[in-house]
Amino acid sequence: MIQKLLGKTFLWIFLLVSAAITLFPIIVVIFGSLKTNLELTTGAKILPTTWEFGNYATAWKTANFSRFTWNSMFVSTMTTIGSLLVSAMAAYAVDRASFPGKKIFTGLLASTLFISIGAVVLRPQFDLMILIGLQKSLWGVILILISAHAATYFMMIGFLKNIPRELDEAAWIDGCKPSAVFWRIILPLLRPALAVAGLSVFQNSWNEYILPLVFTLSNPALQTLPVGLANLRYGIGAASESQLMLAGACISILPLLAVYLFANKSFMQVTLGAVKG
Repeated sequence: MIQKLLGKTFLWIFLLVSAAITLFPIIVVIFGSLKTNLELTTGAKILPTTWEFGNYATAWKTANFSRFTWNSMFVSTMTTIGSLLVSAMAAYAVDRASFPGKKIFTGLLASTLFISIGAVVLRPQFDLMILIGLQKSLWGVILILISAHAATYFMMIGFLKNIPRELDEAAWIDGCKPSAVFWRIILPLLRPALAVAGLSVFQNSWNEYILPLVFTLSNPALQTLPVGLANLRYGIGAASESQLMLAGACISILPLLAVYLFANKSFMQVTLGAVKG
């Protein structure tokens, strides 16, 4: 009994410490966004002396948040939809079909999970978008982000292995074509994996900075929120405006938080429904 009580006590202590470590930077950012620039750069107190709620209005106006939020939502939504569809179809083909080069394809995708070459591929990616005329469009960013779907693919194929092949065979007997089997049977059963993978893809594309920066240098109206936030770092006369950048960061978190709550709720509903069934 004492050992069990000590175990629970240490577990709660560990969880509380982990939560404090996780939440502390967020609290610092929120309070920092409500300070003056002078107090933020020179003060050592966490709580602001004067609460500058006007920083949010200034950040919204200065960074053109309405436009940049729309750009980020467009890029993130299209990337999420495209990545999920491509990954789900690829996983279905690899798991259910046999074709030459199947192991090579899987090996190449697996290798991309362990190799990060970052900005090295920016130039060839940009040159490729020039060839198809998308170097000044957000669609170029979307296509590149969709191509980085290896992690989503392996999540899908891992979930597909738990779906009995007998469902496919029963559908074939009823006259369904392979495409109809995928869209009507397999894809609905993949909803839990789609919810989890979609949340990860949306978050990564929302936070992407380098690609939108490169593709919007000649057209600032297409900038996404991360690029716009970076521009808030310096105000008039190149003076540092860190409080505005922190206020903008707090604003930019809200859409991502809303998507997280929606995806998490959908995931839980699908999971509970599967258990009840």
